[in-house]
Amino acid sequence: MVMFLFLVVALAVVVAAVTLAVVGGGENGPLPEAAPERLRDPLPPDRPVDRADVESLRFPLAARGYRMADVDDALSRLGAELAERDARIADLESALAGARAAGTHGPVSRENHTPAENHVSMDKPAPRQEDRP
Repeated sequence: MVMFLFLVVALAVVVAAVTLAVVGGGENGPLPEAAPERLRDPLPPDRPVDRADVESLRFPLAARGYRMADVDDALSRLGAELAERDARIADLESALAGARAAGTHGPVSRENHTPAENHVSMDKPAPRQEDRP
C-alpha cells in the first residue's frame, strides 16, 4: 500500500512538472519552437573540395536520420568534383601520351624546335558551361 501511494505521488509530480514546462506557467509563455538544425559547415563553394573538407563534414540529425536535402547537396557537389577531376586526369593522360608519342618519332633538331612545343599545361581548365549549376 505504501509503495502504491509513493508511485501515485511520483506520477502526480512528474505530470505536474511536464505540464508546467509545456504550458509555461509564467510570463515567458509556452516553450518556443526549436529551430531546425542546419548543416553548420557545408562544403566550401569558393574552392575545390579536399580530403579535410570531406572528413570534417557532419550532417545534423533529423526525425528519421539525416536531412535528405543536406545529404543530397553534399553528394551532388562531391560527384561534380569527382567528375571534374576525372575529366582533368583524362586530359592530362592524353596530353602525356601525345607528348610521349611525339618524343618516340626520332630525334628532333634543335634549330626547328622550340621548348614551348613540348610543354604540357598543368593549369586547371575553366569549368564547362554544362557543368555549371
